[in-house]
Amino acid sequence: MRKISSSTALLASLMAGLLPGLVTATTARADIIVGFVTSLSGPGASIGIPYQRGIQAALEYKGEVNGEKIKLIQLDDGSDPSAATRAARKLIEEEKVDVLIGTATAPSTIAMMAVATELKVPMIAVSPVTGQPNPEDQWGISVPQPASLLVKVVADRMKRDGMKNIGYIGFSDAWGDLVYNGAKAAEAGEGIKVLTNERYARVDTSVTGQILKVLATRPDAVLIGGSGTQGALPLLALADRGFKGKTYGTVALVNPDFVRVGGKAAEGIQVSAGPVIVAEQLPDSHFAKKLSLEFRAAYQKANNMPTTDGFSAYSFDGWKIFTEAAERALKTAKPGTAEFHKALRDEILNTREMPGVHAIYTFKPGAYHGVDERALVIVRLVNGAWTYEP
Repeated sequence: MRKISSSTALLASLMAGLLPGLVTATTARADIIVGFVTSLSGPGASIGIPYQRGIQAALEYKGEVNGEKIKLIQLDDGSDPSAATRAARKLIEEEKVDVLIGTATAPSTIAMMAVATELKVPMIAVSPVTGQPNPEDQWGISVPQPASLLVKVVADRMKRDGMKNIGYIGFSDAWGDLVYNGAKAAEAGEGIKVLTNERYARVDTSVTGQILKVLATRPDAVLIGGSGTQGALPLLALADRGFKGKTYGTVALVNPDFVRVGGKAAEGIQVSAGPVIVAEQLPDSHFAKKLSLEFRAAYQKANNMPTTDGFSAYSFDGWKIFTEAAERALKTAKPGTAEFHKALRDEILNTREMPGVHAIYTFKPGAYHGVDERALVIVRLVNGAWTYEP
């Protein structure tokens, strides 16, 4: 567990020994405590580590709200939904966090969301969450563009490229389901036909059998429903068998490990992604350009390296949603109380037209996602770099 110390918390502790009653009533919980869970180990680490670096950039960008310092407590879930559940409970029950942010994989995120709802602490998911929450008992939102929207934008590009018969291969988990379901939903409107539904585990090292089944259908193009390092496996197998068709994917592939492992086999793939990926290539009038460049500067300062992925930016946008909602919630309640948790939840759901680096966010009760097609551009991998494809 990694904790970021706070001088305010230290002062409160010292004062508590002298004036315990007074401090309890006024300054014992001046800090806002954020519990952050990600995957620093296990198969989700290739995207979990960027999430962690993104949260450090976010803290560097804004470390207090209305004079109240933000204390960050971080845990590693090891890419395991059971560990994510335990981490969420520990953060809420023992560390008394005011908000949860996490985690790196869809199954673990869903597990965390269940705990947040049960214990009534707001949660900002940085991985996709499915379903429709009960608007009367909703305690979380999801930052990333939903898979249905990601795939719709990709399907639009497939149609423009003249692709009709599509092979699909993706993870054998919730993320693979999300991308496949999005592709099936786009069939009628975009005039494409999804021919296969091949799956592989995040820990697999070969997808030869699945790719042979995909190629047996003679697809015009192949859609990849993977992420990070393991997302490159289908492309390597396709290249080994001389596939000359087009390949497509989602922002889950925008990761330096994917580019490194995929190499030449990944060249030319087109994916739907948030505009932050190609910030310097955007027109000056684009909503994401100025903030994206500020995010990159904060990332460089916090991590001593440039950002080369899309996942870290989800952490940044989640932090921005939280801090802007906290500014409003602090007008009615103090951190560390059930009243503040509810006020913070309500203000997160009251977010309206807030520009981030990935999207313009508007949330409401009864839905996890709050983005539209402004949240996506098409980018193509050219010579190992992502290129804006208007």
